Amino acid sequence: MPELPEVAYQKIYLESTSLHQQIVNVETGADKIFQSPKKDFVDTLSGNELISSSQIGKYLLVELKKKGFLVIHFGMTGKLDYFKHDETHKHAQLTLTFDNGGKLSFICPRKFGKLFLTESMSAFKHQQNLGPHATGLKKGDFHKLFEKKKGNVKTALIDQSFIAGLGNLYVDEMLFQSGIHPKTKSENLDKKDLHNMYKNMVNILDTVTKCKTEGVPVPDSYLRTHRTEGESCPNGKGKIEMIKIGGRSTYFCPECQEIK
Repeated sequence: MPELPEVAYQKIYLESTSLHQQIVNVETGADKIFQSPKKDFVDTLSGNELISSSQIGKYLLVELKKKGFLVIHFGMTGKLDYFKHDETHKHAQLTLTFDNGGKLSFICPRKFGKLFLTESMSAFKHQQNLGPHATGLKKGDFHKLFEKKKGNVKTALIDQSFIAGLGNLYVDEMLFQSGIHPKTKSENLDKKDLHNMYKNMVNILDTVTKCKTEGVPVPDSYLRTHRTEGESCPNGKGKIEMIKIGGRSTYFCPECQEIK
């Protein structure tokens, strides 16, 4: 499922292709994608323009010239596609045609994505019960979040109401790079653990976003490139293991990640 870096890349893509162009036609797809009546999307987007975008966690909020925001949640397979040919992708769930002949489609083959209309970012954040955006957190705020947090750290970090934007893949990466076992209790983390987690969260999200933007692979030192049970750890100290935490497949190295 797309996490914060993947959505950050989609944000860059949208801003480089689709802003400040009048929408002259709106085509819609599967009903389940749309979180309010499809007619509302057609009425709101027709004659409108996309003027900027912002991100809260795994959501891309696209500001409209008139009336609020279009919000995109990419689900497992969602992506944006800008094109100028006539043929629309068979899995396009929303296609906007601009007055210059360009088109922007939200492609979502498995139909797990969602589209919303909202009047404001704050209203949407409250409605979805989203915590602070991961890359917008200061170190002190990150530490404060854990002051009264209970339960294992993996469950805490993937909770979107706690921190918005972190998912299974990059939480495992954070914990691996920080040397913290995913079953470690949040209340047992000390200041050094929190400092390392915060530093690695920022570095990992920044690095992966740059890799996606530049089309280069993530470093081989990352757990992400070794997420196979029994494979050698990137540090060369042990073998990767997989356990289930909160129903999520969780990869770690028992030699590198100490449980507290």
